[in-house]
Amino acid sequence: MKRMKLIPNIISVFRICLVPVFIAVYFSDNSDRKLYAVLIYVFSALSDFLDGFLARKYQASSNLGKLLDPLGDKLMTISVMVCITIDGLIPFWAVTVAGIKEILMGVGGIVLHKKARAELLPANLIGKTSTVVFFLVCVTLMLFRGIPGWAAITMISAAIGLTFIALASYLNMYIRIMKKKSAGG
Repeated sequence: MKRMKLIPNIISVFRICLVPVFIAVYFSDNSDRKLYAVLIYVFSALSDFLDGFLARKYQASSNLGKLLDPLGDKLMTISVMVCITIDGLIPFWAVTVAGIKEILMGVGGIVLHKKARAELLPANLIGKTSTVVFFLVCVTLMLFRGIPGWAAITMISAAIGLTFIALASYLNMYIRIMKKKSAGG
């Protein structure tokens, strides 16, 4: 049973290791490289659901897992965005804005953990939804090369907007926890 509790974190580490594989495949000389890159991205996303399922099933949730799981998601998502930016599918500002949001989330989590001695915040429905939307937008942009620039910008802007809504929801949770800690709760 103890070994089963390690599996979600092992899967998260594996997902992190898939990031350089995705990048190498995306920029390889293979004519089907985008399809293979999407398959790696899909595999990464499915393994994300698997590690979450296993963590809940075996009550294997841990602070390490709460760090590794979103780290794997964010590293893959930012890597995908950088690749499709280099490929000219989305503008540079989209990666910059998404990167700033991720930095804010990371700093907020660290501050919450240090100042409030609180556990790291688990993903909520809005955060999970924003991850899925980002995934679908990026897959669409990689697979369907003929999408007009204005449509690609609209899609990525909507995905980024949703991530900022998620950021606001996490900020709200953070403020409530900090107020509770200040009040002695």
